[in-house]
Amino acid sequence: MKTYKFAIIALLLLVMGCKSVQTVESPLSTVTIHMIGDSTMANKINPDENPERGWGQVLPQFFNEKVIIKNHAVNGRSTKSFRELNHWQPVLESLQPGNYVFIQFGHNDGKETDPTRYTNPQTAYRYNLIRYVEETRAKGAIPILFSSIARRRFNAEGVLLDSHGNYTLQARLVAQEMNVPFFDMQYLTEQMEVLYGVEDSKKLHLHFNPGENAYFPEGITDNTHLSVLGATEICKLFVEELKRQKSTLVSYLR
Repeated sequence: MKTYKFAIIALLLLVMGCKSVQTVESPLSTVTIHMIGDSTMANKINPDENPERGWGQVLPQFFNEKVIIKNHAVNGRSTKSFRELNHWQPVLESLQPGNYVFIQFGHNDGKETDPTRYTNPQTAYRYNLIRYVEETRAKGAIPILFSSIARRRFNAEGVLLDSHGNYTLQARLVAQEMNVPFFDMQYLTEQMEVLYGVEDSKKLHLHFNPGENAYFPEGITDNTHLSVLGATEICKLFVEELKRQKSTLVSYLR
């Protein structure tokens, strides 16, 4: 009888062992992320010499080898000009079911003196975002909307001022109405700028005196575009928000 019991126990342990092997998480499938937006997201030329970065340029180092990031963002583009200059159509044609599309515009939509880029936030900008979302979904891909990152714009009293007006609000409203994941990068980066403070926040951007940096020999004061530090910090904010929202992309983080 004891031998019989031991045999049953051994068999049960064997079965449980097999089940545990079968339930080991299978390898993750490859995921492709397409990024569309402006210069704050775009890849920059000559990265070995150029101190400027778009946050999309830095993002790949935060994901594992199962993630393919295709950064289509272009300097100076708005929701209007990105489409009209034929940047969007090739992206749209390449989309596959299950791909992600990160959408972040606004900096250049507010260019009131440039009819090739300007959009009214309550009308054209809003409907441009809706159209990007609808077309992405029609291909079986997954849109994610982002508000614009903050500009480093402190007043004399050290208060960080808004630079985007209703553009970030409209991005949020479109996301809510269309049930699209939304990353409020303006809010997160405003907190970052304030945390760094009036002086140290210059390190997040492009602030060089004449002769200080070989790529900008005459110096530069740019409170919109990002340094390597600034782009990296924004990616960290994005990753933390990704975790907070419990996105399936969390499984692909390094």
